[in-house]
Amino acid sequence: MKWGKNTQTSLLLAFLALVTPCPAAKTGKAPPPPTQPDMVLIPGGTFRMGSDHGQEFEKPVHKVTLKPYWIGRHEITVAEYRKFVEATGYMTQTEKAGSSKVFDVKKGDWVVMKGVSWRHPDGPKSQPAVDEPVSQVSWNDATAYTQWAGARLPTEAEWEFASRGGLDGAEYAWGNDLRPGGKPVANWWQGHFPDTNTLEDGYLRRAPVGKFPPNGYGLCDMTGNVWEWCSDWYGADYYAHSPRANPTGPPSGEGHVLKGGSFLCSENFCTGFRVSSRRMHVPDTGLNNMGFRIARDATDGELRPSKARP
Repeated sequence: MKWGKNTQTSLLLAFLALVTPCPAAKTGKAPPPPTQPDMVLIPGGTFRMGSDHGQEFEKPVHKVTLKPYWIGRHEITVAEYRKFVEATGYMTQTEKAGSSKVFDVKKGDWVVMKGVSWRHPDGPKSQPAVDEPVSQVSWNDATAYTQWAGARLPTEAEWEFASRGGLDGAEYAWGNDLRPGGKPVANWWQGHFPDTNTLEDGYLRRAPVGKFPPNGYGLCDMTGNVWEWCSDWYGADYYAHSPRANPTGPPSGEGHVLKGGSFLCSENFCTGFRVSSRRMHVPDTGLNNMGFRIARDATDGELRPSKARP
């Protein structure tokens, strides 16, 4: 069998992902330079974006070609966001507002709570783990972090291509079986949302990053845990007229794209754990099931073979 260049690259990256576990989040240092190992070089290529059997705004399936880029191995953690705040004195929009919506797992509904922020995402007395994804950050808050870190948010197309991990056309980041081997391999809601969570995955809310197997590109938590901000404005019909090369979304909109689903996505509600799933949210508010990861362009020098390359 003769494989094309893109197929060979995807197979090599998939092998490397299998032998490279997701590292624990760094908690004692400022965010490292983007070329260090907690960002992964995505080779670029052509893939089929969207789904013909999902929601209407996931249609039509269309081919997209992307240039190489870097993307975070996992979502930005509480510890990493804290370093940014300590270095800059930044105050998030939720902190300025003094309140935010929280999904109360006991009530099974969204409620507005005072004193909620990235420091206390589930209530004024809640304490997030330092190695879980930061949440209660708006798109604007996420963008502020990326500018400080010398990075950016991924585009929607970059996010979906990376999430697929070389499995073009697959339903999930790991293939077409929601429970491979009969077990969940990501943090999503097992049971009937919102009244019953069987906790098969071991987590009621956000899980520490890297607790589940990486995908074919070595990326962790591309499914579930928290919805992830993308740079694009959201357009329900954007796929019908999207550019085929390096699309960046509509020129304007009411909200920005979110991808990946969260710990609240279940089989009877949301199904955001599908790689083609997409949602939107206004850019000036956050929730306790929304976070982000960083990305940046790959330079020509990084694409040339080098013994010193990470």
